[in-house]
Amino acid sequence: MPQTRSGKNDEGGGDDQRTTRCTLCGTESQFFQKDSARRYFRCPCCRLVFVDPRDLPSRENEYAHYQLHQNDPRDRRYRDFLNRLFEPMNARLTARSRGLDFGSCPGPALSLMFTEAGHTMQIYDPFYAPDPSVLQGLYDFITASEVAEHFHQPGEEFARLWSLLHPHGWLGIMTKRLRDADSFGTWHYKLDPTHVSFFSLETFHWLALRLQAECVVAGNDVVLFRRTWRAEVTAGHRLSEDPGRCPANESAASEAVLWGA
Repeated sequence: MPQTRSGKNDEGGGDDQRTTRCTLCGTESQFFQKDSARRYFRCPCCRLVFVDPRDLPSRENEYAHYQLHQNDPRDRRYRDFLNRLFEPMNARLTARSRGLDFGSCPGPALSLMFTEAGHTMQIYDPFYAPDPSVLQGLYDFITASEVAEHFHQPGEEFARLWSLLHPHGWLGIMTKRLRDADSFGTWHYKLDPTHVSFFSLETFHWLALRLQAECVVAGNDVVLFRRTWRAEVTAGHRLSEDPGRCPANESAASEAVLWGA
C-alpha cells in the first residue's frame, strides 16, 4: 500500500502538505481535494486522481455495495449501455477470437454478447467468478467495463491485464473520464464509495506511452489499447519501476503511439 508523508500530524489536518505515491505510476503525488467522506490525490505525471489509501473501502464493504447492483444480461437497456464497448471492440476482432471479460460482475452480459458474436469467452471477477486459472492463459482481447475505477492498485492491475494479451491483442476499457480538475468537486461519479481511481484522457495518453500501445479513443467513456511487439510488461510489476521516471515526458516513447478514433 502506498505510504503517505506529511510534515504535520495526519490525524489533525495538514492534508495540503501530504504526499503519497501514485497508485498507477508511482510518482510522488500531492493532496488534491477532499469531501465529507474521503481525500483525493492527483499525480503530476500520469494525472490520475485517486483516493487516499487510508480511505479505501474494505473488501467486505465493497462486496456489500456490489450486491446492490442489478445487472441482468437479458436487459436490453443494459446491453445498449455495454454496446459502447462491445461495438468498437468487436469491429476490430477476427472471427472466433478468444476473449476475457475482466470484472464480469454477477450478470456477465458483455461476455454473453461476444459469445453470441461467435467468440470464445472466459470471465473473471474477484468476487463473483474468482477462478485464477483463467488468468494463466493468453487472450486476443480483454474487456473491463466499469472496472478500472474500482482498482485500488491500477498499476498492478493494468500490468496483469497487459501480460495476458497476445501480440496485437486488444484491451478495452470503459469508465467515466474526468473532464477537468475544476469539475471534480461536484462530479457524481466520485460519490460511489467503491470508485477510487479516476482517469482523464491525459492518464490514458500516459498509459499508452508506457505500454507502447496503439490507442483508440472510441467514445466518451471508451478507450482501446492494442498491444504492439514493443510492449514488455509482465504480471506482478508496476507500470513504472522507477517512480521518478515519467514516460509521458519522453519524446522517443511517443513514436510508439497511434492516437485517434
